[in-house]
Amino acid sequence: MAIDIITAIKAINPNAKVSVSDESFEQITWHNGTTVISKSNIEAKQAELQTAYNAKEYQRKRAIEYPSIADQLDKIYHSGIDEWKKVIKTTKDKYPKWVI
Repeated sequence: MAIDIITAIKAINPNAKVSVSDESFEQITWHNGTTVISKSNIEAKQAELQTAYNAKEYQRKRAIEYPSIADQLDKIYHSGIDEWKKVIKTTKDKYPKWVI
């Protein structure tokens, strides 16, 4: 997912009133006296937000593969915490938090 201009602008100024016709910086219209944010500041915020989003890819992948909460609770009830931990560890090992 690429961080769009509006997302970056709202991260800088949550109260900004702005419209963007496309992802071109020439198509930004500032409304209701909103202070204009420079292209360089918007691009810097986009890069910052993109880096933060990319850093959490492992979380998104894990969330898809983890069993449902109901299934996890059932596993704990029937097999105990240690067996549940083994199930969870499989996904954690597949998508490590820190990749070097």
